[in-house]
Amino acid sequence: MSNRILVVDDAAFMRMMIKDILSKNGFEVVGEAENGAQAVEKYAELKPDLVTMDITMPEKDGIVALKEIKAADPGAKIIMCSAMGQQAMVIDAIQAGAKDFIVKPFQADRVIEAISKVLS
Repeated sequence: MSNRILVVDDAAFMRMMIKDILSKNGFEVVGEAENGAQAVEKYAELKPDLVTMDITMPEKDGIVALKEIKAADPGAKIIMCSAMGQQAMVIDAIQAGAKDFIVKPFQADRVIEAISKVLS
């Protein structure tokens, strides 16, 4: 059975890039969201095995969405993604329950390594 992944990013081309990396490596992308509010809804609806979550998004940022998803499902596996290598945001995300952190632009092997590690 392939692992089901929800891709969350406000930039459509970033979602497309990560979906491409995932599908080429045997993962199933079950849904997409373009902001934190959608991410929380889609997570509840789709119950994915893992979420890739952008930090900086409109309406509700990734850290707020991460906290809401973790509150509803403490076992949720979420990997944060952000172009900004801001240490404070990384630390906030990890403290809020993120399992790992991927920096944009995505390197396919780093994405797969992070996801494989979190799902194993």
